[in-house]
Amino acid sequence: GKLGRYPPWPGKIVNPPKDLKKPRGKKCFFVKFFGTEDHAWIKVEQLKPYHPHKEEMIKINKGKRFQQAVDAVEEFLRKTKGKDQASSHNSNEEKNRRNSSEERGKQSAGEEKRKASLSEGKLKKGTGEGKKRVSSLSSERGSKSPLKRAQDQSPRKRGRPPKDEKDLTIPESSTVKRVMTGTVAGFKWPPSVRANEHCPSPECFVFCVQPAVCYQAITKKLKVCEEETGSTSIQAADSTAVNGSITPTDKKIGFLGLGLMGSGIVSNLLKMGHTVTVWNRTAEKCDLFIQEGARLGRTPAEVVSTCDITFACVSDPKAAKDLVLGPSGVLQGIRPGKCYVDMSTVDADTVTELAQVIVSRGGRFLEAPVSGNQQLSNDGMLVILAAGDRGLYEDCSSCFQAMGKTSFFLGEVGNAAKMMLIVNMVQGSFMATIAEGLTLAQVTGQSQQTLLDILNQGQLASIFLDQKCQNILQGNFKPDFYLKYIQKDLRLAIALGDSVNHPTPMAAAANEVYKRAKALDQSDNDMSAVYRAYIH
Repeated sequence: GKLGRYPPWPGKIVNPPKDLKKPRGKKCFFVKFFGTEDHAWIKVEQLKPYHPHKEEMIKINKGKRFQQAVDAVEEFLRKTKGKDQASSHNSNEEKNRRNSSEERGKQSAGEEKRKASLSEGKLKKGTGEGKKRVSSLSSERGSKSPLKRAQDQSPRKRGRPPKDEKDLTIPESSTVKRVMTGTVAGFKWPPSVRANEHCPSPECFVFCVQPAVCYQAITKKLKVCEEETGSTSIQAADSTAVNGSITPTDKKIGFLGLGLMGSGIVSNLLKMGHTVTVWNRTAEKCDLFIQEGARLGRTPAEVVSTCDITFACVSDPKAAKDLVLGPSGVLQGIRPGKCYVDMSTVDADTVTELAQVIVSRGGRFLEAPVSGNQQLSNDGMLVILAAGDRGLYEDCSSCFQAMGKTSFFLGEVGNAAKMMLIVNMVQGSFMATIAEGLTLAQVTGQSQQTLLDILNQGQLASIFLDQKCQNILQGNFKPDFYLKYIQKDLRLAIALGDSVNHPTPMAAAANEVYKRAKALDQSDNDMSAVYRAYIH
């Protein structure tokens, strides 16, 4: 699990590894999350007791993984309870044995005392010297009875335990119960818990409101900033938004298209507790999401008709039009009040046409193409560019928070398509330049690795630069962003420039290189495979 973006998750406070240092600052506990292999330092104020909040969290998080995690907690509690009962039974038996032994000791001591008294009485009849000896002996015995001597020989006297042992004391269950009854933000750990601050109790289970808060805090606040263009940026995409977690919309969500981007988006929608119905042209891709709690739609029309908001993410303008206008398409399911959000990267003309037909049937339309790649989609860190129905944009808030780190509202339909093409034009041209530089280094006898090291120390340093160079150096072109799609975006961006008589010579040159890479059968590889156009 990726702790920074998951919903509240059941965990257990445990002892950290000896070589793992505790973060400085606010009080933290080391938490193991059930149903995963994840561990993290969690701030006290981000923990909630398990039992009082269990039902509330189950209602919010309906995913299969979350339920499996709750089942794991319950199973652990059952096993722990069984061990406690067995331990209690053994403790009672030991106590009974000790009581019996003490009783026998008392009886033995009484018998010895009685014999000593009789012996002392007989000796009183003897001589004065004998009388003194006996009195001396009797006095010595009287000062220390057998029971008293046994106590003196004990390695420890009754009273306070040694200091080092006191520090290891685990709070009794009553203390734990007091801790567990209130919300964590409102209580202070009792002294006994602080003394053993790594592990208050094996019974202390928690819901982590904001996982992984003690690593690098990601605090994305909800902010709205009006730009000169009239566009609006809403940055509230992390699961920490506003109240520490995403509250999923109660609207039914549909999703059409489970490609590289769509798969990650749907996965995050489900993780954050949304109710999702999925459809894909190749139905087998739906199976994994059905197992995670999604519902299956037989056609796009069925998904739209049964859901409140339907998202779509497909490859190109033709696929986007076919999805809406084709047989059993989106348009057949549209009726007044139904909402359609197209996340595909297409040209402004295409998205405008789709908006018109959706609205003509009484539907609401929003375009929302995304900037990112497969990894960012999986991580829920996409950048969302939206335009169209502003009210629908706000209705999609929890969905955008689940799938992205930032979303921008850019005004009327078509603006988001234009902006997305410009962003991808810059990215595609940059990728072609990186490949050109690496091949030039190679043919002039320079180290490609050294070139990367130099770039990573300069102003061009970025995750994108490093990842794509590593792909080339390792010969690994597994798709994170298909080469054929970046070439499509370059082509559409050049056409956008032509429509307003604006020159795009850099994009045009890069486009030719990608076209050559496609001719070399690199279409279904990552965009970094454009490198191969230079070495063939």
